Amino acid sequence: MTTTARGLSAKAPAGTSRPVRDGRAVCTEEDGSPVLVTRVGLRIPGGLTYESWERAGQRLADVVDSSAWCLGDWLIHGEREYGDRYRRAVEAVGLEYQTLRNYAWVARRFTMDRRRPALSFQHHAEVAGQLDDEQDYWLSRAEESRWSRNKLRSHVKAKRRGGGESERQVSLPRIEAEQARLDRWRAAADRAACSLESWIIASLDTAAGIVLEEGRAGAVAV
Repeated sequence: MTTTARGLSAKAPAGTSRPVRDGRAVCTEEDGSPVLVTRVGLRIPGGLTYESWERAGQRLADVVDSSAWCLGDWLIHGEREYGDRYRRAVEAVGLEYQTLRNYAWVARRFTMDRRRPALSFQHHAEVAGQLDDEQDYWLSRAEESRWSRNKLRSHVKAKRRGGGESERQVSLPRIEAEQARLDRWRAAADRAACSLESWIIASLDTAAGIVLEEGRAGAVAV
């Protein structure tokens, strides 16, 4: 029997002699049986009601959404305060650098007071490449109409096809790439929880920032 930080107890899974690490409850049944989050997955009690199962899913989604913002903010702080040392921290904690860069790019595009708690990180990522007033417009529409991320994406794409003046965007030159490379880009965009278009913009911004920083460093060195 192991005891969690919240004083909840749970039995080790059958078929293993190793103790399970303590978990954190995301939902508790009326009889006190918790749904626990552990390092290796969920521990779900028998007889869980549908309502509790749904509630646990919502709380897990909130945690995932919050962690994307928090990881982005964490990397921004590290880059600003600790110079090149922040890369060592990224490696030490085992996080994927490019995914963190994508999170940080979205986090930079939205100051804390402009983030909408009622919308997901993915909603914000969908419009992160636009100007501030356009971001606010689309996020307000999504919040008022309760659009999903995919619904927001479809409306933004429809607006672009219509060529409205408010978009104030220009088209990039046509890019041709092998199917395998395109599939890899799409997989990276999915991992970063954003559209392929947003991921490409984020990657280009990241690459531009690195090159420009190196250029400034070289100029200082000379």
